[in-house]
Amino acid sequence: MRIIILHYHLFKNAGTSLDRILKANFADAWVTAEFPASGGDNTNQVETWIADTPDAVAYSSHTMMGPLPQVDGVRVIPVMLLRDPVARIRSAYQFERQQDADTWGTKLAREHDLEGYVRARLARKNDRQCRNFQTSRLASLMPGGEPEVERAIAAMRMFQKIGVIGRVEYFPAALNALTKRLTPHFPDFHAEAVRANVSAKPEGSQAEDEAVIALLNEVNQDDLAVLAETLARREWRGK
Repeated sequence: MRIIILHYHLFKNAGTSLDRILKANFADAWVTAEFPASGGDNTNQVETWIADTPDAVAYSSHTMMGPLPQVDGVRVIPVMLLRDPVARIRSAYQFERQQDADTWGTKLAREHDLEGYVRARLARKNDRQCRNFQTSRLASLMPGGEPEVERAIAAMRMFQKIGVIGRVEYFPAALNALTKRLTPHFPDFHAEAVRANVSAKPEGSQAEDEAVIALLNEVNQDDLAVLAETLARREWRGK
């Protein structure tokens, strides 16, 4: 049975740091690719990617959506990091302000303060960047008619059983869990915490910060519910 690691690299969730660890361990057997949204399910494209790269071990993508890939002769160990949604969005805003790119998001971030950026993204149809982003990505793994938050929690529990799901706030504990999961298959695997692609805290007055935090907490209730489920698990905090 071929064992692979599938890293669901969520934007501004320490994924670059985790990718550096995977690349350090697997060198050219670490690969990355991106995929079109395909209506929220590009699993068939991910399956083709896995089948067409038989020498790869660690896979990373920002854009994988849909049920966990199923490839004959391959066992997938999925990995994902979650983060407090307010901290994640503030970090995303600062990153887009500083990014050397000419996308809609970078233009928006450079032209607005944090609150203006958030409100514009919330008003944009189908833009989940500032509204329960992590819930939407988890829920895509478990299609069905149940509420999105319920499907997201079910997906999180699936990761806990067969892979690794950790918290950015407890990154060393996530690395411990990853090491424990991988060493039976990759005895030389070693994870040492690194910090990569870290954005500075956005500037703003205390009143502005309070207004944005209140707004983001209001529109990210599902993300907060998913994170509340994680806090019940002591191993997430390395305890």
